[in-house]
Amino acid sequence: MMDLIDIEGIAGELVRLYEVSFGGKERGRYRISAKHLQKLAKRRRLYPEEIQGIARALFERGFVLVDLESFFVVLSQRTFASYRRVNEGVISS
Repeated sequence: MMDLIDIEGIAGELVRLYEVSFGGKERGRYRISAKHLQKLAKRRRLYPEEIQGIARALFERGFVLVDLESFFVVLSQRTFASYRRVNEGVISS
């Protein structure tokens, strides 16, 4: 039987990285390679349901995990608050 990964621990570490200064920024959104996410999970492979679990745990903490196949992006839900909204008028034009 396969050991379960520590989803909450991984999500906590991803949130911590959001607050860490690196890449010329004090804090904020970042990308992490699939390889580095696997290293955080102490696994050679992460399965879709495990990635989904990490994404859910991050969402509960106010963050979003975007899977871009070869890497992932972590950003705050607040990032989207000021995005413009599509309305009926735009759709029907």
